[in-house]
Amino acid sequence: MIEVKGLRKEYDGIVAVDGISFSVEEGEIFALLGPNGAGKTTTIKAILGLINYEGKIKINEMDARKSEKEIKKFIGYLPENVAFYDNLTALQTLQFLAELKGVENADLMSLLKEVGLEKDANRKVGEFSKGMVQRLGFAQCLLGKPKLLILDEPTTGLDALGAYEIRKKIKELNERGATIFLSSHILSEVQELSDRVAIINRGKIVAVDSVEELSKKLDIQPKLRIELQRPSSRILSLVKEIKSVKDAKLDGNVLEVTCPPSAKLAIINAVEQAGGKIIDFKTVEPTLEEIFVKVVKENE
Repeated sequence: MIEVKGLRKEYDGIVAVDGISFSVEEGEIFALLGPNGAGKTTTIKAILGLINYEGKIKINEMDARKSEKEIKKFIGYLPENVAFYDNLTALQTLQFLAELKGVENADLMSLLKEVGLEKDANRKVGEFSKGMVQRLGFAQCLLGKPKLLILDEPTTGLDALGAYEIRKKIKELNERGATIFLSSHILSEVQELSDRVAIINRGKIVAVDSVEELSKKLDIQPKLRIELQRPSSRILSLVKEIKSVKDAKLDGNVLEVTCPPSAKLAIINAVEQAGGKIIDFKTVEPTLEEIFVKVVKENE
């Protein structure tokens, strides 16, 4: 759906994006991550045709420069900072934007209902909270049932329930066939939603893959959390002596061990040998946050 080759952009001699290449497959949820100033927004603006750039971008196999108008018809875009006219109602806002996009016979009330704003359809946007404006922004990017959604910080300003509903909606849209390209600072959200992630740092793509594959490549081990009935320093000592254990710490009655799955049996045996009793245990897989921090630090 999106193919980026050798994308480069300078602002007053400062390189914002330095020859990056990546692709987004049709039907997947793909996330672009990076620290502030890494080049995420510049990349999104280039894909949308909002800035001049060096390199090539294809969207749905069409040249982004040559077929700009045609491409924009099937893209829905939610910017990081959503802004609307304060004196228009939510319904009038969608009517105005539908006309601009050339979308005819759109069921605008259904769109407002999808984002939980049907009861506020005739309220002026100037009276909306930040979260309500964000919901309206999400509704406008769905105008015309776009095949490709580009979402920049989609849950900004939303409370926990609102963020949950938007994530649920993103999954639903993807299940209906929409390709979704998103950027978010909420890494737990990205981990929940994305099929693959790309990490950009200092204008360069430094990693692209699924969270699971990235954790394998970076050798980030899962953690085993064991709840003990009789915790002791002897248990901790014996567990640390196991060769494949990378780290172990005891916090109250919870023993946390960083290790490969193959070490589980040896750890259980060590606990029992030290006179401990296991109440409960679970494996905690590596988080996207751990991967992100390691990749960025290695590429500073």
